[in-house]
Amino acid sequence: MSDGTVIEPRNRKEFSKEQPPKPDKYPRTDRRQTRLRQVLQRRQPDLTVVLEDIHDVHNASAVLRTADATGVLTVHLVYSFEMPPERAFSRVAGAGASKWIEIVWHETIEACYEALHREGYKIVVTALHAESVSLYDIDYTGKVALVFGNEQRGVSEAAIAGADAVITIPMMGVVESLNISVACSVTLYEAMRQRMAAGTYNESRLAPDAFEALYEDWLTR
Repeated sequence: MSDGTVIEPRNRKEFSKEQPPKPDKYPRTDRRQTRLRQVLQRRQPDLTVVLEDIHDVHNASAVLRTADATGVLTVHLVYSFEMPPERAFSRVAGAGASKWIEIVWHETIEACYEALHREGYKIVVTALHAESVSLYDIDYTGKVALVFGNEQRGVSEAAIAGADAVITIPMMGVVESLNISVACSVTLYEAMRQRMAAGTYNESRLAPDAFEALYEDWLTR
């Protein structure tokens, strides 16, 4: 039974000082810091991927996983007709590669190409086309953007028209094409093979300031 005494609430600042500190969500262990630096040192800022209207979340996630595995720093997204599978590109929802790939959104394929050409990229589209050359006939050691299209329609006519080269993956079977995520994997690993031979993974290709800024950002992811 209360005796009528009023108990004043404790000072919030005083109370907060007495609480044990919350553990960091991403502790800066030596192992974590070393691992992130090693990965960043192998990132290839001059090799990028463009996805045009990819709607399947599993395909999008698989592309990001391969991009991360081959050292791609940035993936560009263009959605003119389809709704993007945002869960695949979300750092919050994604538990894997989506956390480690920089995502750039564009309203149109033309706007995407304009931005890439302005930065000096050669744009290479994957498509069955009269002017297509083999995947293996392209040099991927320079500034290259690889474009992959919708699961059913492939890349748009505008994507082909604005590209610098069109490639196909040699096929020896009855079917004429691969799933988009598989096609992306095959192409990126050919690019990685060429780049490994050229030594582009041997030292960081990021400017020191950009490297440190990304490193500090990665430590919070």
